[in-house]
Amino acid sequence: MGPLLARFSRGGQRLRQADQARPWVLDTAVVVLVFLMFCLPDLLHGGAGDGDGPRRFRLAFTRLPLAAMLLLQVGLVLPLLWRRRRPMTAFAVITAVFVVQWSLGAALRADVALFVALYSLALHGRLRQLPWACGVMAAGMVLVALRVSSAVSVWDALFFLFSTAIAALALGLVVRTRRAQLAGLRERAVRLETERDQRTRLAAATERARVAREMHDIVGHNLSVMITLADAGAYATETAPERGKEALELIGDTGRTALGELRRVLGVLREASDAPTSAPQLSPQPGVADIQALCDGVRAAGLEVVYRTVGDVDALDRGMQLTVYRIVQEALTNTLKHAGAGTRVKLSVILRDDRLVVRVRDNGPVERSRPWNEEGHGLVGMRERAALYGGDISAGPEAGSGWLVEATLDLNSEGGAR
Repeated sequence: MGPLLARFSRGGQRLRQADQARPWVLDTAVVVLVFLMFCLPDLLHGGAGDGDGPRRFRLAFTRLPLAAMLLLQVGLVLPLLWRRRRPMTAFAVITAVFVVQWSLGAALRADVALFVALYSLALHGRLRQLPWACGVMAAGMVLVALRVSSAVSVWDALFFLFSTAIAALALGLVVRTRRAQLAGLRERAVRLETERDQRTRLAAATERARVAREMHDIVGHNLSVMITLADAGAYATETAPERGKEALELIGDTGRTALGELRRVLGVLREASDAPTSAPQLSPQPGVADIQALCDGVRAAGLEVVYRTVGDVDALDRGMQLTVYRIVQEALTNTLKHAGAGTRVKLSVILRDDRLVVRVRDNGPVERSRPWNEEGHGLVGMRERAALYGGDISAGPEAGSGWLVEATLDLNSEGGAR
């Protein structure tokens, strides 16, 4: 049963596509079919009132000349060509011809075109036009019932005619409702597919932004430390060779650390192959416990860092710990880059009630290479990280001298719940 339904469905879809491409073919086919089934028999036998029926039935109708009969048939059937494009116009023309025909007392099988026009109006026309069409249709049915009253009971004729008209009207409305439902389902499917694609692109953009922040933090910090150490080592080579050797060793350690972090980040992006040995070796993301090692690294580069914590900061979730670490890393990198070696830095991570405050204060010169109100990529990245936890970043010169970076995170936010 399933394959048969599938074939019918595919056949119906091909027919709909062909009809959309050439709608005139179906309209012409309907006119030709109605003519062959209902008009041609009347032309061959002299009208619906002739034949082998009861004598009283034959006498109730007027016999029309062949030319007049053909003219009325054309007026009834030809407007069906417009039944989809202008259904109300087609219905009005067919109704007018129908009234003229029955006013002459003639009966034609082509009157079925009126019911086809009513069906098409219910399917393709405006719904507010249906009450007027139904009223006109009812008046026409009463006219027919009165004209055939000598052969058929008026009530029997009205019952048959109104039943046929109601069936045509109901069929048109049912098909119209079904098509509207299918169109709504197709539109919803397209909308859901679009929303899925948008979510996919948004997730990809978010992930690219996250990876970009990670790469900026890793590369920017470690390169700043390495450049500072290289400058210090080049200066110390002539005066204190042992200090130059120590700087080179620190450069190597920093480079290996940066390379390991880069491999971790890039390994997450690489698709894992079938071989288990080729899967990326992941290590935990840095947290608050790693800030001490970060301070040791910048101390070796020439900064004097005083680091303290208040509260149980190790109990924070891993996401917030990574945010704190990256904010501290970016702040120390900027201090090393803009203030230079010999700058004293006070670093504090304070956990108090439902707030976490990260404060980095240095005594370097206020005039930096970048104006304090011009945000670079680092400060933008810090703001984005803080915003994930309902926080904000403030950065700028202090009154007097020095530079202050302060981040406040909300522990009760969705991302920072402990």
